[in-house]
Amino acid sequence: MAQRIHDLVTPALLVDAARLQRNLDEMARALPRDRLRPHVKAHKCTALAKRQAATGHRAFTCATIREMEGMAVAGLGDDLLLANEVLDCSRLAALRDRARVTVAVDSEETVEVASRDGMGEVLIDVNVGLPRCGCQPDQAGRLADLARSRGLEVRGVMGYEGHVVGLPDRGTREFMTEESMKLLLRAHADVGGPLISAGGTGTFDINTWATEIQAGSYALMDTAYGELDLPFRQAVFVLAAVIHASPTHAVANAGLKAFGMDHGNPSMEDGHQVFIVSDEHVTFLPSEPVRVGDLVRFVPAHIDPTVAYHERMHVVEGDEILETWPVDLRGW
Repeated sequence: MAQRIHDLVTPALLVDAARLQRNLDEMARALPRDRLRPHVKAHKCTALAKRQAATGHRAFTCATIREMEGMAVAGLGDDLLLANEVLDCSRLAALRDRARVTVAVDSEETVEVASRDGMGEVLIDVNVGLPRCGCQPDQAGRLADLARSRGLEVRGVMGYEGHVVGLPDRGTREFMTEESMKLLLRAHADVGGPLISAGGTGTFDINTWATEIQAGSYALMDTAYGELDLPFRQAVFVLAAVIHASPTHAVANAGLKAFGMDHGNPSMEDGHQVFIVSDEHVTFLPSEPVRVGDLVRFVPAHIDPTVAYHERMHVVEGDEILETWPVDLRGW
């Protein structure tokens, strides 16, 4: 087993142990206990989720049935929300003896699926401005009534201001979050229930209307969120080896298959500048000479898909590997 980062096969996912713990502690102070429902889609790792639970966050948000299953098996099933519409809940029904399972619904069809497949609890998913899933606010009460008529308990509403969380100007984030939450609160007035579930890392301290915040990226961070005025620090890096060095450029053995690229190129430490990202290579412009065999670290632009490309993450202190955690919630 690798003991130091120089022993790793690259590209490899590194997590700075101290920065991770700092991020978890910072969030626990800001949103203690049930004020936060961490979203595991950002890290897809039950070992990291256990660290989140240790800070008092025992309810979790999931994006896939696979994540729900893995969290339940890992003993983290106190309160699991599948914040995504699905058309087959039969696998979720099998979890009900080891986990509390709630699913998001936003249509008659998804309500009927939840009822058919033996779900007990649902949240009404409301469109608050992000053109994705979610019913219109004025339809939420009718869907809640339908769900209750089918024997489902309606715990409340959820609505994700995903079009807002990454906006660089805090004032704009504040204004648009309030506008989104006006829609969600209007829906909640018709739906009822104790939960108003919303938010993300970019609005974790702005969204005071929601009863719980579904932030996930705060634990590891990325360059997109790193541009905002947030108290969390970059804790995850992609380690790569220099495989070519010339007077004009250098190449490392990471590429499109190691990074989520929808938010742009990764960045680099030590002043190196990323030039081209291709399938298996990153061409970069060194700020100082590098040699073949040197190790370099990249900062991903979008944490969620980056982690999903990797089978494991290595928790490190400097160059020493403290633990290796499987990214065990990948897949569907």
